[in-house]
Amino acid sequence: MQDYIRKPEWLRTKIGVSRCGKVGRTLNEHGLNTVCEQADCPNQGECFRAGTATFMLLGQHCTRNCTFCKVTFAPPQPVDPNEPQEVALAIQEMGIQHAVITSVTRDDLPDGGAAHFAACVRAIREISPEVTVEVLIPDFQGDLDALCTVLAARPDILNHNVETVPALYAQVRPQADFERSLELLRRVKQYASGIYSKSGFMLGLGETPQQVSALLARLHEVGCDIVTMGQYLRPSIQHYPVQEYVHPDQFAAYKEEALALGIPCCVSGPLVRSSYHAKQDFDRLKGKA
Repeated sequence: MQDYIRKPEWLRTKIGVSRCGKVGRTLNEHGLNTVCEQADCPNQGECFRAGTATFMLLGQHCTRNCTFCKVTFAPPQPVDPNEPQEVALAIQEMGIQHAVITSVTRDDLPDGGAAHFAACVRAIREISPEVTVEVLIPDFQGDLDALCTVLAARPDILNHNVETVPALYAQVRPQADFERSLELLRRVKQYASGIYSKSGFMLGLGETPQQVSALLARLHEVGCDIVTMGQYLRPSIQHYPVQEYVHPDQFAAYKEEALALGIPCCVSGPLVRSSYHAKQDFDRLKGKA
């Protein structure tokens, strides 16, 4: 396993000032968290300057300890019942047209936080009915009732990231299960017609091209409408080491492979993240429908 590989020029980007301008003021006023900041997304400066952010529900502490993720693994924080309303108000004030809502994983909650997600979607619909809503959910430990609670709120997109190829789950996502995640994506199509499904994963963790091809085939099999692929960036020396910086040409090749399989929309590149340019991706998908 590689300990350190020098970052190539195509990945040299500045994160930018956090909580700057109108976005920062709005987040502070409403006491909201973003995954942009908690996960050190390399695109956060660009997105904040553009007036958008990905909201992170249910506190800053995650009940899982994935080795790739910077979100804090610690005892969970109390659920704020006012958070859905605060998120909806922030979206209105920021003028967001396509809202992306995610959360930490809350295995301590009976429904994994599903009802909180649903309340958030409903609050957004009530205040800003014209806004499209994308939820990026955890696996709810495979609980079908929890998933159906979220689907019943009718988000436009249900996103759940598989994160990596199955062979690396034990090292990268030790508390997750690939088949469970895949089944969640399959159930979106079974239980909620008209809701788009989405998933994403990272490259550079040690996967092989053959494993990536097989993963794309599985995502197509369960009906994923949007697939995102981006470069894994190690948050700190304590996290899983980068095994490879994948060249942009290889990202382009994987995108072509995904489209050739029949996946309607694929976004692939070193700095691609699940919610990066999510509105443009959704608009592109709807244009194909």
